[in-house]
Amino acid sequence: MIQTKTLSNGVRVIVKRMEGLLSVSMGVLVGTGAAFENDREDGISHFIEHMLFKGTKTRTAFEISDAFDSLGAQVNAFTGKDMTCFYSKATSDHAAEAFALLADLFLNSVFPEEEMAREKGVVVEEINMDEDSPEDLCLDLLARAAFGGENYGRNILGTVQNVNAFTREDLIAYCAERYCPENIVVSFAGSIDPAAAIALAEEYFGGMAPTRFTEREKRVVWQGGTLFKQKPIEQAHFAVAFPSVRREDASRAAVQVMNAVFGGGMSSRLFKRVREELGLAYSVYSYSTHYLETGVLTVYAGVNPAKAADAAAAVRAVIRDLTQHGVSEAEFLRGREQLKASSIYSQENTSAQMLLYGKEMLYNNAVYDFEKRMAEISALTRDDILSVIQTSFDFSRAAVASVGNLKGPVSL
Repeated sequence: MIQTKTLSNGVRVIVKRMEGLLSVSMGVLVGTGAAFENDREDGISHFIEHMLFKGTKTRTAFEISDAFDSLGAQVNAFTGKDMTCFYSKATSDHAAEAFALLADLFLNSVFPEEEMAREKGVVVEEINMDEDSPEDLCLDLLARAAFGGENYGRNILGTVQNVNAFTREDLIAYCAERYCPENIVVSFAGSIDPAAAIALAEEYFGGMAPTRFTEREKRVVWQGGTLFKQKPIEQAHFAVAFPSVRREDASRAAVQVMNAVFGGGMSSRLFKRVREELGLAYSVYSYSTHYLETGVLTVYAGVNPAKAADAAAAVRAVIRDLTQHGVSEAEFLRGREQLKASSIYSQENTSAQMLLYGKEMLYNNAVYDFEKRMAEISALTRDDILSVIQTSFDFSRAAVASVGNLKGPVSL
């Protein structure tokens, strides 16, 4: 059973009741993230995510975490390029209490100055950790190579300089513009009565003052190009990105099946050739990402620096073979089943369902249609996959990033 309601102030609520379970996941999704920031704000969405846990009008940071733990409930948050999500998972008998705590930290945080000072150090260390994680660093560089320094090219964490410069007033001003009722979705999934869930949302979020929310425009331009960072580490890491289809494109499912065949798992072309047959990489994979305006098909590999050129040549050879010869019927059917199975598995996970239905409501103001999704995947043919292969690998527009103890950038 799925039920929705838009509160009088514009907050949207969606509830999916999942029978036979003993828990419920609940989330508050906000349509903001790194892609909506300007240069001075770079990193502020992520910093606000941290600060919302650092004290409300009635609870300290410790009291918030202690209250969730006392219920046996889980709580966390994440910031993305175009969405920030705060979520909790609790047993059904404690759902109302957990949601009250989640609403408190979301609605009533006061951004204490002393906590801000401490949390800046925490986030700076997170930035340092990212710098010391060459895979993450490589993919951050790749996003910047693809989109430049704006929108989807921004690093979610921001810069050390920006983080240290944020003031309490900066956070309040950004929340006033972006954390608006019209830009918020409250999502429930699991063992909860829809009427009770909507009543909870109304009780805690119905009092948010309505606003005249104005969406920020994102200047999204694919740039392509090459970025490289020399680091004295044991492995070399490289990644290549190709422009792909946007989130609502009719061929998105075909791209996802194609990716499953190309580099999405242990039976994929990339894994079998680059790792299993040639032994050039431990980690090699591809994935597709789809945004409102555009999409990205990404290929990544971590290799021995002495074999970086060989590995890059092997990746390009796999792509060349895919574009020249396509996929077999068996590969197509296997990839299609993988995509169908992943959609089915997510139906059995309350956290995945909370996020899936919440995102569909946030992005499209619509209810996610599982049956439509399955029908869309089932209707795919091998010809659909062959078609998207021909439009997915334009090396003249590729973005490339590499990190490692190399003399220069990896070339593809």
